[in-house]
Amino acid sequence: MKFSTQIKPLSYLQDHTSQIIRDVSESREPLLITQDGEAKLVVMDVKSYEEHEQTVALLRILSLGNKEIEQGKFRDAEDVFAELDKTAQQ
Repeated sequence: MKFSTQIKPLSYLQDHTSQIIRDVSESREPLLITQDGEAKLVVMDVKSYEEHEQTVALLRILSLGNKEIEQGKFRDAEDVFAELDKTAQQ
C-alpha cells in the first residue's frame, strides 16, 4: 500500500491528538498510524471521509451497471428515448 501521507507511530497519536486533529483538518491529508512498524489505521478529516464514501458508492453503482450490461440487461438508448417521446405526447 502506497501513501503520500505522513506516517507516524501509535505513540505519536497518543501524545499529539490535538495537533493531529488540527493538522489533518487543515491539510485534508490523511495520517497513517503504525503499530510495531505495521500500518494499522488511517486518520482523516470528516469531509474527506464523506467524499471518499460518496466516491465508493458511485463506484459500486457503476460496477452494478457494468454487471447488468455483461448480463445483457440493458436497452438501446434509441428505444428508451422513443418510449419517452411517446409518453410525453400522451
